[in-house]
Amino acid sequence: MSSSLGPTAFVIFGELNIRVTEPYMDEPFHIPQVQAYCNGDWSHWDPKITTPPGLYILTIFLKSIFLFKCRLPTLRLTSLLTLLLLPLAATRLLCYHKRIRPPPSMFTPSLDAVVLSTFPIAWFFGFLYYTDVPSLFLAGRHWIAGVLGIISCAFRQTNIIWVLYACASSQLVHLRFRRAPSSGTRPPKFYDPPALVAGPLDLVRSVLSVSGILADILPALVPYVLVLVLFGVFVVWNGGIVLGDKSNHVPSLHIPQLYYFIAFATMMGWPALLSGDGGWKMLINGVRKRIFGSRRINHPFLLSDNRHYTFYVWRRVFLLHPIVPYLLIPGYILCGWIWFLRVGCEQTLLQTLLLPLCTLPILLPTPLLEPRYFLIPYVLMRAQLGDVQTWGSLLEGFWYGVINAGTMYIFLYKEREGVGRFMW
Repeated sequence: MSSSLGPTAFVIFGELNIRVTEPYMDEPFHIPQVQAYCNGDWSHWDPKITTPPGLYILTIFLKSIFLFKCRLPTLRLTSLLTLLLLPLAATRLLCYHKRIRPPPSMFTPSLDAVVLSTFPIAWFFGFLYYTDVPSLFLAGRHWIAGVLGIISCAFRQTNIIWVLYACASSQLVHLRFRRAPSSGTRPPKFYDPPALVAGPLDLVRSVLSVSGILADILPALVPYVLVLVLFGVFVVWNGGIVLGDKSNHVPSLHIPQLYYFIAFATMMGWPALLSGDGGWKMLINGVRKRIFGSRRINHPFLLSDNRHYTFYVWRRVFLLHPIVPYLLIPGYILCGWIWFLRVGCEQTLLQTLLLPLCTLPILLPTPLLEPRYFLIPYVLMRAQLGDVQTWGSLLEGFWYGVINAGTMYIFLYKEREGVGRFMW
């Protein structure tokens, strides 16, 4: 499967550049900006752009190596390159969560990693000059992770949350699997019970036990603290987290965004969810044992831009009747329990709760329903399913392939006059 990923991607990439010859959707902002940098005009900045210039700097770096011209097709190669490298990074991420050694060669991706790299949101935007796929990368060792954390924030400001997630996740794993020193002295105990047997009081006990292990983890926190300080300096200098067009990116509390994410994640990841130990019977029984509202926000982009699938989902489902969003709440709860059961089967309480906690500041302030916001949370959540069987990965890959084929076909060949091309 991995051997066919590259050729397939290049065929699609060639067809896309034949069909879509002008910058599309967000590209009209990104393309002129990077072309200004290509021409040596480093003082130019489009005030409509809301993300830092990491994508453009990466493009200039690649241009200096491969000596290409800053034209639309070659600029899109930046995203395509990161898409093709994604299986290598995903392999390390999956091995980390499975607690196994990665393959001897860094150029040997696992089946699971290749499948995850074809996740429809990552796959689709890997062919356009967008920041989403390049911003997806995370890393391992603490100081290297700190440096790459700074770089990742240069692509998207919200990546600061994933830097903190990497920090907390690595420390929870360290505390869970650390060994006593050769002297025989027992290290301070950190209370973090298995997720599926824990209760609310266990969370309180975990928090109270933190003080005893601070001295053990402080040295590893230094690189991440430096990243956080640098990010704080940026926010103060910029007068907020958003660059450029602040008027259309005003944070507002949007609690239903969490519901949409968990439903979307379940719709995309159902093959992996069903292929764990115990299969669908375990999930049904587990959810049955655990199961015995909100203000809607209509973002102007969501209501007006009919080139996105979410426009029609919102119009034809959520706006069908005022009661519809409330009728869907049991389904959201069901999806949430399914993911908790699957992720928590091999994780501790805090390891299971960490990702949802980090997802809150990413999704809650975003009033616009857009699947691109779900990309990193989904990949990190899916990576925690360490017991997906081969048939589940193959079924998941087939499911992603069907979605990718359909969305790309519609984008390339079903352009509507007066509307444009449909996309995620």
